[in-house]
Amino acid sequence: AVIESTIKSTKLPVNVMIRPHSNSFVYAGFEIENMKKDIDIVKSLGANGVVFGVLNENHEIDEDKLKTLLEVCDTLDVTFHKAIDRTPNIKKAIKALAKYPQVTTVLTAGGMGNIEENLEILKEIIKMPTHLEILLGGGLTLANVENIKAKTNAKSFHFGTCVRTPNSHNGNIDEEKLKQLIKLLK
Repeated sequence: AVIESTIKSTKLPVNVMIRPHSNSFVYAGFEIENMKKDIDIVKSLGANGVVFGVLNENHEIDEDKLKTLLEVCDTLDVTFHKAIDRTPNIKKAIKALAKYPQVTTVLTAGGMGNIEENLEILKEIIKMPTHLEILLGGGLTLANVENIKAKTNAKSFHFGTCVRTPNSHNGNIDEEKLKQLIKLLK
């Protein structure tokens, strides 16, 4: 009901996270089947896209499971989320995702740790010649976003707790913080 009411309450595109559990990004066959069902439901509700990530036991992109999920996505926008930050070689992971035109966006902090420690790799993957939009997220704040934008040439940013009061997932969206961000990113 929450997804449906969100989609109906806005003209903005709504992308929905598809994640059967928060233990890891390695999923069993039955979990992939459940994810496929969730994608079908989200699609029927009119969502713009889905956000997910699938890794194998070596923490690399699980291309077989990715293909299985993409088969049911049809025209949905697909964002591969921060599971990519757990991969041992983020450039190799970007190259793997670039093989799939349905994957349009990658949400990343450039790897594990603080986003500010990953600026060089972020700059490199943003420059890679792919169709993928690199969406920076995870650790962005009002205090660091200008520097990160300048050092990486990033064009897309995902904000979570830094636009909430209090700064937690349970906080309310703070309109003044949003206005500050918009001003900083112009």
